[in-house]
Order: sequence, then C-alpha cells, then structure tokens
Amino acid sequence: MTDLLHSPLFAITLVFAAYQLSSWLYRKLRQPAFLHPTIAGAILVAAAVFTLDIDFATFENDARWLTFWLGPATVALAIPLYQQLPLIKRMALPIVVTVALGGIFACLSAVFLAHWLGGSETTVLSLTAKSVTTPIAIGISESVGGLSSVTASAVILTGIVGIVFVNLVMRICGVKDDRIWGFALGLSAHAIGTARAFERSPVAGAFSSLALCLTGSYSAIFIPLALQYIR
Repeated sequence: MTDLLHSPLFAITLVFAAYQLSSWLYRKLRQPAFLHPTIAGAILVAAAVFTLDIDFATFENDARWLTFWLGPATVALAIPLYQQLPLIKRMALPIVVTVALGGIFACLSAVFLAHWLGGSETTVLSLTAKSVTTPIAIGISESVGGLSSVTASAVILTGIVGIVFVNLVMRICGVKDDRIWGFALGLSAHAIGTARAFERSPVAGAFSSLALCLTGSYSAIFIPLALQYIR
C-alpha cells in the first residue's frame, strides 16, 4: 500500500480525480467563483496528501508528468488566437500599450508591497513574476535569484484572486466587452484566468490567451533586464 501511495500512478490519478470531482461540483452549484476547479481541486489534493501523510516533495516529483504538459498546453493557446486574428489585428496598438503598462504594474506592485511588508530580497525577487503563467514565471524567478516554490505559490494565489473577483471588478467598472474582460484576466490572472475567460466566451478566451502569451514573453525579457540596472 505504501509503495502505491508513493507512485506516479497514484499522484496522477489523484490529481485527475480531484479535478473531475471539483468540475462536477462547480457545474452542479452553477459555477460559483470560489469553487472553481482550480481552487477546489487544489484543496482536495492538498487534503488527500495531508491525510495520507505523503511527503509533498515526493508527491510533486511523482506528478511531474502533469507539470510537463503545462508548456505544451500554453503553446496550444495559439489555436484560439489564430481564430480571432482579424479582431486582434484591429486592436494591435491598444494591446501593445496595455501589455507594456500592465506588465510593469503587475511586477512593481508586488515588489513594492513585499518590500513594504518587510519581505527578504529573495522573497521580493520571487514575486516579480507573480502574474505570469507558471512555466515562464518559474524560469524568470530562477534567473533572477528567486525561489521557484514561492513563485509558483504566488502565481496560483494571483490566479485565484483574479477569477474570484473578476465579476465584481468588471461590474463596478461597467465593462461588458468580452475582449476587455478576457484580456484583463489573461494579463493579471494568467492561465487560471484564461480558463475562466473561456467559460465566458471564445472571444474572451482568445484575448485572455493573447494577454497571457504577450505578458509572459514581455516579462521574461523586461524583468531580468530591469533588475540588472536596479541592483
């Protein structure tokens, strides 16, 4: 039994089972934001790992095959982008400006807040890429001297906050345009936000995918270069 609990088969099966169960619950309860499969699934997996007394590092290593597919899944977002290409071309300038300003704000807001709260230099560096999708964020964090575990946690928390509060924020701002709705989610809440955007509409999902990809690429270049001049 112990060998089974510490095997890749168990880890992958647990993750899939938790996702399927949380997805069913999410649909059954009419999609409340706080029970999004990303949130509920993570809670179920964490509860199982804690209850069964499984070492997290071991579990993470056993489930590494799922982590590997984050990269190809991100690349696959090119498909909805291509489908909305004519619409994206007409908004090229606003998109570029928004990515540049939004990417800078997402990075600096986290850095200033962490520094103000007394975070160590390593913690601050780990939070610079908190609004970038996980595979890119971890690469950025490691290149600037941050901790990948802290970065991954910050990325997940940022995505969760984004999907929980997006409806409220958009309602307050009076935003109903799916293009703006999706782009804001992709820029601030990365892959988790993109999954939520596709639930709204294909257009929102496509623009969220675009924001996710552009913000990731922009941050991968901007953050390391900026830190070279600041240090």
